[in-house]
Amino acid sequence: MAQPRSLAGKVVVITGGGRGIGAATAEALVRHGAEVAIGDLDLAVAEETARRIGATAFPLDVTDLAGFTKFLEEVEGRLGPIDVVVNNAGIMALGPFEDESDRSTTRQLEINLHGVIHGTREAIRRMRPRGAGHIVNIASVAGKAGFPGGATYCATKHGVVGLSEAVRGELRGSGIEVTVVLPSVVRTELAAGLQDARFVKAVEAADVATAIVGALRRPRFEIYVPASLGPVNKLTRLLPRPAAEWVLRVFKGDQVLNAPERAARADYEARAAASAPTTDRDT
Repeated sequence: MAQPRSLAGKVVVITGGGRGIGAATAEALVRHGAEVAIGDLDLAVAEETARRIGATAFPLDVTDLAGFTKFLEEVEGRLGPIDVVVNNAGIMALGPFEDESDRSTTRQLEINLHGVIHGTREAIRRMRPRGAGHIVNIASVAGKAGFPGGATYCATKHGVVGLSEAVRGELRGSGIEVTVVLPSVVRTELAAGLQDARFVKAVEAADVATAIVGALRRPRFEIYVPASLGPVNKLTRLLPRPAAEWVLRVFKGDQVLNAPERAARADYEARAAASAPTTDRDT
């Protein structure tokens, strides 16, 4: 087996790195010697996280595509050529699909999917000339199945999975690695008020960060967190659809996004609703 790759001195960009999975991943990578650039819409939070862990903070609105590109250029100017891009920024609005506003739909599509598309494309343009690099796209187990209560969120995460699969095929032999990360419910603000399914318990942001570091050191395409989700997903895909849906209902997987504690999510939902200023200006 090949020796794990060193991350010492690698320049890593993480979108949405001020909180949650992004912040935990930044901290883990700094511990491995990487030079980490955190981009976040909330610059004050990003700067506090950066001071705490030893990273560098930048303002970033992933829906401002020109601004996103400028952010990457600024990182390169300060830290050097980018070795790793972690497309992590995302939001999750929950509720009955027919009640979702067009603005909420647009925000989720622009942040969760278009932002990842743009970040992936810009990463390739920087990495291909050097014949090396690694792109990590944060999806979700919701990118492999549909969960009532989060239809648009599921659609965006299916998009991230499909994008990652297609781009991986295009990059074969280029020296650029692609990894897609599929966590279950992660104990972050985004998952406030959600309930565990019977067969899948919530995980910590640090668990996802550990999996990402592992994939950067020993490249793998698809990572489930917890790892047990991988075999579960494969098993359910072998079942006829009625049987797979029955299993989901029995283990209350269909209630994970469909029955949140609304009061517990109120603060997060309010912040998420104001998380894409460029999108708002364009509508």
